[in-house]
Amino acid sequence: MRRQRGVTLIELIMFIVIVSVALASIMAVMRMTTANSADPLRRKQALMIAEGLIEEVRSAGFTLCDPSSADFDTQTDPTLCAVRENWGQAAPEPVNPRPFDNVNDYVTQPNVATNAFNNAAGVLLDVTGQPVGVAGYTATLTVSPAALGGIGAADSAANTDVLRIRVSVAFGGDAPVVLDTYRTRYARPGFQ
Repeated sequence: MRRQRGVTLIELIMFIVIVSVALASIMAVMRMTTANSADPLRRKQALMIAEGLIEEVRSAGFTLCDPSSADFDTQTDPTLCAVRENWGQAAPEPVNPRPFDNVNDYVTQPNVATNAFNNAAGVLLDVTGQPVGVAGYTATLTVSPAALGGIGAADSAANTDVLRIRVSVAFGGDAPVVLDTYRTRYARPGFQ
């Protein structure tokens, strides 16, 4: 009796079932990968937005006196300021558009996350006041008194010499991109 060559119908059906299950699994993985492939791009874009915003705030001055006062950059006694620097742009400090002249002008009070970079409609704006041009991103800023290397005090908002600046940029339902930096006051006793 000669051996038969080829495959039986049962072997062919089993092959088709195994290949179908494997292809379905591969297609599910590819669909999930394709659906989530935009997330790294959005995360990188959120990081770039956060870096730009934190650099804007960090580049602002940090003095006891408003720049409209004489000797604002060297004054170490806030009682001698013609116009004392306040949280937010409180009177008698002049109101300036972004970029503000002092770090603490970006927020109205310490330790509170604020939408300092948005317009009234909640649209994210760049330093010139123009919409950033990306939808779905929100940014908050928190400025907090801090202690750093024996300078400043983390529990005191008044006359602290160190501020911690935190920018958080959220997009979609993912975890936000959060950046922190510190800013020290240049004019302080024994530092000049």
